[in-house]
Amino acid sequence: MFTRFIFSILYLLGFFAFVFTSACNHPVDASENSNKIDQNSFLSLGGYDSPESDQTIRQIAENWQPGYAPPLIEIIYFSRDRALRPKLFSLLQKKTSSENVFALDKIYEKIWNQEIVTPDWYPKFKQTLYSKIDSRFSEYFKNTENKTIRLDEIRWGGVVQNGIPPLRAPIMLKVSEADYLEDSNVVFGIEIDGDSRAYPKRILAWHEMFIDFVGGKSVTGAYCTLCGSMILYNNEAGGKEHKLGTSGFLYRSNKLMFDEDTNSFWNTLLGEPVVGPLVGKGIALERLPVVTTTWGQWKKLHPETTVLSLKTGHSRDYSEGQAYREYFATDDLMFNVPKLDKRLKNKAEILALHNSSAKEAPLAISSDFLKRAPIYPVKFSGQDYIVLTDHSGAHRVYQTDNQKFTKWDQQSSLKDSSGQDWKLTEASLISSENVKLHRVPAHNAFWFGWYAAFPNTKLIH
Repeated sequence: MFTRFIFSILYLLGFFAFVFTSACNHPVDASENSNKIDQNSFLSLGGYDSPESDQTIRQIAENWQPGYAPPLIEIIYFSRDRALRPKLFSLLQKKTSSENVFALDKIYEKIWNQEIVTPDWYPKFKQTLYSKIDSRFSEYFKNTENKTIRLDEIRWGGVVQNGIPPLRAPIMLKVSEADYLEDSNVVFGIEIDGDSRAYPKRILAWHEMFIDFVGGKSVTGAYCTLCGSMILYNNEAGGKEHKLGTSGFLYRSNKLMFDEDTNSFWNTLLGEPVVGPLVGKGIALERLPVVTTTWGQWKKLHPETTVLSLKTGHSRDYSEGQAYREYFATDDLMFNVPKLDKRLKNKAEILALHNSSAKEAPLAISSDFLKRAPIYPVKFSGQDYIVLTDHSGAHRVYQTDNQKFTKWDQQSSLKDSSGQDWKLTEASLISSENVKLHRVPAHNAFWFGWYAAFPNTKLIH
C-alpha cells in the first residue's frame, strides 16, 4: 500500500535513517588529512555515534564556515541516534547563534535570509545523501553548475521520483458517465480548440500532475497541493516536447518537476528549468488558461466536456476532500519558506498574474476580494484586463481594449457600457459584432506559496 505521501514524511525520515546508518558511514581519516572537511565528514555523521563522530564534530567546529549549516541540518534530519543527535544540535546551535536549535525549520529560515555560500562539495554531498533514498536522485545533482536557485533551498518532499504518480493520457468519461461526482466538487477546467476537459481536484491531489493530449496539444497540468496552484503548460518549447515528472523535491514549499531527458529541475510556477543542463538555454513552457471551478458550473458551460475517470490505474481514496485533509484544515505549513507575509492568511487563495517577459512585479489579487467584485478591471504590465468571477468563485482574466463592462450574469453573458452584448468562452470574450478579447493565463494559489516565490509581488486585497 502506497504511503500517504507528504503526510508520512516523519515516518519516512525515520525509516530511511536505517538506510543511512550503514550507507553513510564514511569515517574521517585521522592522519595527515584530519583537518580536511568534505562531504564525507558530514556523511559520516549519518550513522551511529562513535569515537570517530566526536573527532569529526570537533574538526567541523574548528574549521567552521557558514556554508556548513545546510549539510549539517540535512544530516540532523536523517539522524535518529539518541546519543549523536544532541551533539549535532549543540554544534548547530553554537555556530548559527540560534536560541531554539530544535526548531530546524527556523534555522533554515535564518540561513535562507542570509548570503551563505555552500562548499564546492555540497552538490556531491546532496547527490550521495539522497541517492540512498532513490538512486535516480543522483542524476539531479550531477550537473549543478548552471542554476538559478540555491541548492540549500532544495528539500526532499518525502517521496521517491514519481512517487506521487503523474496521470499520463488518463481515461476520460462523458458527463453522463461521471456519476461519482457531485456538482459541488472542485475541478480544474481547460479547453483547447474546442476540446474541454475537467480534472477533479479530489483525484489530482493524489497525483499532482497529468500529461495529456488536448485539442491537438501535448500539455502538462501541474498541481502543487502544498501551495495550492494548478498551472497548465504546453509541453513543446524550443522545438522539442519535454517529458516532465515529479522529482520528489521541493523549492520554497513548491514541487519541483524534472524532465526525463536531462534530469534538470523545473520550477512549477514558471515552467522553466532552474538547476541542470537546460538552465540558460532560454527554455520556458507556454502557460495556458485553466480555471478552478465546480463540476456543476463547468458542465453547465461545457455540456460536451469529458472528465477524469476513477480508473487511474492506482488505488487511492478519491473521495472529495480526502487527500491532504489535515493540511487543508489549518493555516499551518508543512514545509517552511524564507519569509511569510501576514497581510493574508498563509493559505488564503489569490489569483496570480505573472508576465516573465516584463519588468513589472507579479500581481496577486485576493480571491475573497474578487468574489465581492465579480467584474474587476485591472491594469497590469501596461495592459488593461478584466477579471470575471462567477458564482462558483472561478476567476477568468481577459485582455481588454478600452471596453468597460457594466453587467454580467456570472455565467456566460455580459454587457458593456455602450449596451453591446458579449459572450464568455474559455478562449475569449466575443461581442455581438464578433470582436474578440482574448483570455490570458492566470491561476489560483495559496498566498504564502506565491509570496515565497515572488516576494516583490503586488497584492490587491
